[in-house]
Amino acid sequence: MKLTTAGESHGKALIAVIEGLPAHLQLDMEKINADLALRQSGFGRGARQKIERDRAEILTGVRNLETLGSPVTLCIYNKDYANWTACMSDGKCDESVMAQKSLTKVRPGHADLTGVIKYGQTDARNILERASARETAIRVAAGGVYKQYLSALGVEIGGYVKEVCGVKDEREYAFDELAKAKTTELGMLDKEIEELAKCKITELKKNGDTAGGVAEIRVKGLKSGFGSVMTYAEKLDAQLAQGLMSIQAVKGVEVGAGFAVAKKSGKDIHDEIAYENERGFYRTTNRAGGIEGGMSNGEELVLRVAMKPIPTLMKGLKTVEYTTKESAVAASERSDVCAIFALEIIAEAVVAEVLANAVEKRLGGDTMAEVKTRYNLLP
Repeated sequence: MKLTTAGESHGKALIAVIEGLPAHLQLDMEKINADLALRQSGFGRGARQKIERDRAEILTGVRNLETLGSPVTLCIYNKDYANWTACMSDGKCDESVMAQKSLTKVRPGHADLTGVIKYGQTDARNILERASARETAIRVAAGGVYKQYLSALGVEIGGYVKEVCGVKDEREYAFDELAKAKTTELGMLDKEIEELAKCKITELKKNGDTAGGVAEIRVKGLKSGFGSVMTYAEKLDAQLAQGLMSIQAVKGVEVGAGFAVAKKSGKDIHDEIAYENERGFYRTTNRAGGIEGGMSNGEELVLRVAMKPIPTLMKGLKTVEYTTKESAVAASERSDVCAIFALEIIAEAVVAEVLANAVEKRLGGDTMAEVKTRYNLLP
């Protein structure tokens, strides 16, 4: 399978093309659009979420809600494009509006400065329009397709927000409890901790500041043997880390116990193995997070993703004006204070993409019936 996305933050639309899906995968667009709505929700989101009401549209590859085996194309139209046409058109733009909308006071922590240097630009808008987290909307839509592919095999993905700017939930939760996180304001499962996190976000907003956080993603039902120990490029944990690190603002990924493994001895970290006739081989604990030697081992996958504070601050940090090289205060585009709930939804979509690719690589299959049969035959 292969996913390609295209589109700019204030352009006409965001596009995703998925190649390699088998025929006869039944799609539920309402589930995809529900994920898109969740991506736009969460305490601390900014004004743009009131402008856009994202809904995905299928352009190719599906008939009567079933995939045909040809590339599937998804589209999300940007409503805000109507306000940006004069400077974001692919035709001749209004020079005065382009000058007004240009960004040269490059923002610390953003792609602005490195991007304008790399691509020979003078206006960071030519960089930020693609670097923007707006791009993740179409990744969530594509991830919804991958989720349904996996769900047809009995593989389910969930998650919740574990930490917001130092306010941390230390509890561990069963997979069946995770769905409740989608009904809360911040995606957290402990109501008291969520209230503390909301107070923290409110305080940061008053100061023109922003927050990051940590989301935990879990996968239930994935059988053992996906990924490979034979080459580093095929290691499942490496592929998951690459996918999650590709999300805007992500600066860290943990698998299982993660960095805690460096603080304990082997007897306190490695998961002991047991066997039962009905259950087969299993681990008595899951500190490895469901992956050993780059391969899934049949236990739940456990992944945590660290998101840095959003780099667009309403009270901009010190920077340099790119064209004059003079000291300045960084530009302040319309921004969120905290988007960690959105990150959790995006991370689920990315994990779904990586796992769907791993399944397809091992099992192949031109139709969903073939894929299901091959999956069910696995031990």
